[in-house]
Amino acid sequence: MILIFDMDDTLYDESTYVESSFRAVAKYLFEKYALPKKTLLKDLIQVLNEHGRGHVFDEVLIKNKIYTKIEVKKCLSIYRNNIPEITLFEEAKDALDRLNGYSKYLVSDGNKLVQSIKVDALGAKIYFKKIILTHRYGIKYAKPSTYCFNLIKKLEKCNWNQMVYVADDPNKDFVNLNPLGVKTIRVHTGRLKDQNAKKGYDANYHINSLSELHNVLGIPKT
Repeated sequence: MILIFDMDDTLYDESTYVESSFRAVAKYLFEKYALPKKTLLKDLIQVLNEHGRGHVFDEVLIKNKIYTKIEVKKCLSIYRNNIPEITLFEEAKDALDRLNGYSKYLVSDGNKLVQSIKVDALGAKIYFKKIILTHRYGIKYAKPSTYCFNLIKKLEKCNWNQMVYVADDPNKDFVNLNPLGVKTIRVHTGRLKDQNAKKGYDANYHINSLSELHNVLGIPKT
């Protein structure tokens, strides 16, 4: 059995990363423009919640009458380069420790610099045989592409039905793995925990947290 894990909102709460990095941006703007940090942080989170990820910095800078394209790029750079205050879910630590004898991989989408910083901040490397950041191979190989999963299949010389993927996003994580016979497990944590999946997009199995993973895998909890 080859175990593969997603990272964001599967192994840790991604909102803690966002808030930590927004806090770094707010600190920068406070130091440069003497704007209140708490208000800036509140504005950044509010724009994200109301309008999504697209133009958070643009809107907050416009609101505070300090917008320039250069300032947007600076805020984005600070956000992406911030060393975040993030930690693994306790149940993730327990599950990964309990699965110590198995081959484990991490497959994660997103900006390769950002994702690499997250991996280091979480101390995740000790748990996995290999960490695969899909954007290192090209954005076209991000999920739902099975390219990076096929790399693992070749490394392990295994069949698809010997692989297990644990993730949280029903929009992309499972749709192309299910037809191959991969055992897909959706953990209902993070911002997508209550989202209904389109037909064919959901996982084969569902758990509320990684503390339940051993039940689905048929592994005694010791």
